[in-house]
Amino acid sequence: MLSERLISLRKEKKRTQQEVADFLGITRPAYTAYERGTRQPDYELLRKLADYYDVSTDFLLGRTNNFNIETDDEKEMKEFFNNPELNLFFKEMKESPEEQLEELREIWEVIKKRNKK
Repeated sequence: MLSERLISLRKEKKRTQQEVADFLGITRPAYTAYERGTRQPDYELLRKLADYYDVSTDFLLGRTNNFNIETDDEKEMKEFFNNPELNLFFKEMKESPEEQLEELREIWEVIKKRNKK
């Protein structure tokens, strides 16, 4: 799986094996061995490959088909903060006096307790 992904990513980026090897600080034959599957990179080299191709090590190893490096939690957080209504809400909160924020915290605690029932 790793060798297939390395070949695919390199071709997608239109890079030569020599260019990738130079980035990694190894010889072209050493990199070629990774693409052929006759050698496996160590942890540090695997991390460098993931950085170079801007993918996760899980993607390189075939543990996921998701190119994206972001975790599910990071994606959820990004979606949360990209919501225009929430942005406005948080902007208003930031500018609110402490008394209003405390009241909001109390209301939120009531809502959380209600949802637990």
